[in-house]
Parts: sequence; structure tokens; C-alpha cells
Amino acid sequence: MDNIAGTKSCLVWAVNLAALALVLLWTIPTFGLLVSSFRDRDQISTSGWWRAPMSAESTGFERAGTAADQVAEGDLWVISGELLQEGQGLRAWGTSSRDPSAYTPGETVALKDGQELTVSETGTYRLTSPTEFTETRGMRIFLTTLDPPRFTTENYARVIGAEGLGRAFMNTFTVTIPATVIPILIAAFAAYALAWMEFPGRALLVAGVVGLLVVPLQLALIPLLKLHNDIGLGKGYMGIWLAHTGFGLPLAIYLLRNYMVGLPREIIESARVDGATEFQIFRRIILPLSFPALASFAIFQFLWVWNDLLVATVFLGNSSDQLVMTGVLRELLGSRGGDWEILAASAFISIAVPLFVFFAMQKYLVRGLLAGSVKGG
Repeated sequence: MDNIAGTKSCLVWAVNLAALALVLLWTIPTFGLLVSSFRDRDQISTSGWWRAPMSAESTGFERAGTAADQVAEGDLWVISGELLQEGQGLRAWGTSSRDPSAYTPGETVALKDGQELTVSETGTYRLTSPTEFTETRGMRIFLTTLDPPRFTTENYARVIGAEGLGRAFMNTFTVTIPATVIPILIAAFAAYALAWMEFPGRALLVAGVVGLLVVPLQLALIPLLKLHNDIGLGKGYMGIWLAHTGFGLPLAIYLLRNYMVGLPREIIESARVDGATEFQIFRRIILPLSFPALASFAIFQFLWVWNDLLVATVFLGNSSDQLVMTGVLRELLGSRGGDWEILAASAFISIAVPLFVFFAMQKYLVRGLLAGSVKGG
């Protein structure tokens, strides 16, 4: 018995450690994405999110003044100015892109035609020449600087202020809510029939539902769109509601049917003996006891539809008044998708509503579990 108890304890520890590893596996990248959403583009491209609280080294260039900025100082013509922004520290500087860190701060370098350039530690430069400057475009001075950590909300302002985002937000709600409610209603009736009603061909229907679970979504897009066009639905909200309903029904029926099969048979048989109809049993007994499963699928379906781009593009269209949030954010990122700071901010804006729905439904899920475990007197 001691060995068995000890083995059970080890298994519990292994399960707990595995759960902790999974939590960290998802939490750490999510936290990194959150940090990146508040950083500017330059710092994201030069250092990882874990270095966000630290100063980062970067290399770039600034242009010196032109002939219009020169002043005469005795026998010399002088152009001077500032190269650094507030908070930056100069590590090195140069005059060529091949060696941007050739010189140390404070060093004076001889240039062509007797010109000399000095860049101090504070970022001020002094360019002197024995003859008058004639350049209309200032020379490039390459700088290797130590930049302080910078956090900004401009990324979120740019995403929230994107043209058409408000309309897309409402379009996403218009698509998501019916596409979540409709399959739950249909699947609940179907699951009850497959679980508790006797009729010919029930086993074949269950097998068909299981078989539909493995049908790839992409395989059905074009045939389903062609069917919509043939029957006159075309591209619109009704079409995308039916598409999401069709794609979500197999899993919904499968999950709800498996849950309803496990409900106490005695309660249902007693209701039938008392003269309750199938609809009364479904409405007054099955639905309240199945609330945890209904809430679980509602969360899953809402998250899937809210984050969908492929089905929305195929069945709703790409016009400005039909785009959902994922479509607007895709256009905001552009074809290259290189604006990582915009991508990070967009991710958190797009998951705000799903997170709210998840935590709200989680409360009802726990309540449904407790209600189903209490027997009435």
C-alpha cells in the first residue's frame, strides 16, 4: 500500500508540474507580447521584450547643418548643433556607413579640404572649414547611442484610430453573436434526440456527426459558397451565420450528446412516468443540467468566430462596410506585416472582448456545475 500511495503522490506532482509548464509556456509569450505592444518600433527591432526595462544600444545617423547654418568665427566657417535626443548617451560615432563606430566621443577627425569634425560626449558637434561651406545637404554623422527604455501608447492610439475600425467592431459583433447562439440551439435539440430518444438510424447519425468532425474547413468553403450563390444567399450576414453554424454543429452535437448521455437516467424516466413530454423534459431537466457543457461550447464558438478571418473573407466580402476586425487589422499591417508594434497592440485589442466573455461565462459555468450537483428534496 505504501508503494501505491507513493506512486500516486509522484503522479500528482508530475501532473502539477506539467500543468505549471503549460501555464508558463502560454503566459510568458503573452506577457512578452503585452510588453512589446507598449514599445516603439526602433526598440522592438533592436532588442527583445525582456530587455524593455533596460537601455538599448542602437545605430543610426543624423545630418549636420547645411551652408545656410554656417557662421564665421575668425578665419573659420563653423556649423554646429545637437545630434542626440533627450536621455540618449553617445557610445561612438563615424562618418561612413561601413564603420559607423570608428571614433570615440570627443575625438576630432580631419575631413576633406581641411575640414574638421568633432562630436562631444553630450552629442554636440562642431564642423569647421577654412573656406565657406557650399553644401545644400548636410553630411551624415553616424551615431552609436545608448537609448533609455521608452514606453508609449501611440501603438494603441494608431490601431484604435484606424479608419473603419468602429464599423468593423460592430460587424464582428453582428457576425459572432448569431453564429454562437444558432448552433447552440440546434445542437442542444439534436444532442438530446441522439442521447435519449429511440428512433431508427440513430447510431448512423452519431457516426455521421463523428465523421464530420474530421472534414477540413478549407475543403468545404468553395462548395458551400457556390451553394449559397445558387440559392440566392450570396455574400452577406445570413450566409456567414449559416456557414459558421454548419462548421460548428458537428463538434457542438458531439460534445453535448456525450454530456447528456451521462445525465441520471432515473430523473428522465421519472419525468416520463409523471407524464412530461419530451420538450418539457428537454426544457426543464436537460437544459439546466447541461448548462456547463452549453457554456463551454459557447466560449469555444465565440472565440473561434470572433478571431476568424478566412470564413469572413469568403462569405462576407472585403468592402469597407463589411470588414470584420481581423480584416481591418490585416489591412492596417499591410502586405509585409513588419510593424511588430502594431501587431502586438492589435492582438490585445482584438482579444479584449473574448477575454471579457470568457471570464463572464466562466462564472456561469461554475454556477451551473454547482447547480447540477445539488439534488432537490
